[in-house]
Formats: sequence, C-alpha cells, structure tokens
Amino acid sequence: MHTIFIKNMVCNRCILVVQRELDRLGIDVKSIRLGEVVLEKELTPEAKNALGTTLVALGFELIDDRKSRIIEKIKNVIIDLVHHQESDTKYNLSEVLRHALHLDYNYLSNLFSEVEGTTIEKYFIAQKIEKVKELLVYDELSLSEIAYRLNYSSVAYLSNQFKKTTGLTPSYFRKIKEQKRKPLDEV
Repeated sequence: MHTIFIKNMVCNRCILVVQRELDRLGIDVKSIRLGEVVLEKELTPEAKNALGTTLVALGFELIDDRKSRIIEKIKNVIIDLVHHQESDTKYNLSEVLRHALHLDYNYLSNLFSEVEGTTIEKYFIAQKIEKVKELLVYDELSLSEIAYRLNYSSVAYLSNQFKKTTGLTPSYFRKIKEQKRKPLDEV
C-alpha cells in the first residue's frame, strides 16, 4: 500500500471527482478521504506524472513534502470537524489535532503559522464563520441553534466573532443573502 496526499481536496464532491479520475487512469484505490488516497501499490513515475497533471487541471495538487502534507492534514481535520461532523459534543481543537496527526500541538501550531502565515485558531474561526454563513443562507436554524451546533458558548460570542470577521451582524447577513460565501479551499 502507498499513500498520496492531495491539496484542495476539501469536500465529498472533491472525493468523487478524484475517485473518478483515479478510476479513469486505472489506478487501484484502497481508500479515499479528504486530502488522502491510499493506493494498492506505489505509482510509477509516469503514472504519478499523469495523475499530477490531471489533478492540477481540476484544481487539485499532489503534495510531496512532509510539511505540506502535515499542513493539508491539519486543514482537512478542521474542515471535517466544522463542515462534515454533526456533533453536539464539545471538543478541544488542540487535542483533536494532536490525536488525529499523532504530533505535538505546539509543533503543529508553529509549523502551520510558519507555512500559512496565520494561526490554526484563525483558520478554524474562518471555517466556522463560513459554516455559519452557509447555515444563515439556508435559513432553517435560529442563531441560537447555529451557535449550539458549532459549539459556541453563546449567541453573543458567535455574533461578535461573526461581526469581527465579516464586518456584518449575522441577522444583517441573513437579510442580504447575496453576500457571497467563499469556497472552503479559499478560506
């Protein structure tokens, strides 16, 4: 088995697109999840090159160096936690990342800041605010329900963080739904 890492693979639709291209190229896949594909065997240089070219054309990128793989894993854990988990349990982000990546959180935090130019916490907040925008646009949940779902301690805290990040209050944002949300890979 061999694992490859893919940048910008941040949603279930991305997984489907990558899976389709791997099938088209005749590459046997054991498992696939956000940012990571486990192959039955290592790719030949030619197959890796062909896959890399195909992925770039679709907005993805093969990741070769260790630091970039760690950064991509951090992003994928956060995206999964915010956008794909329907959990009511409270969580500690540093513990979640330490457990998921089996690395010291201080190392992860310093590496992320060095490479991305922002902190893990700011990236996490940006992802949460994008999820809040999505839920506000759907207009199915109250602000209190959104705060609870995203593990905010209060509606006031969510509102303050939302306004600080977007310049708008959540209720005003809900009214002007044409305010564009960002794709997850641009947050």
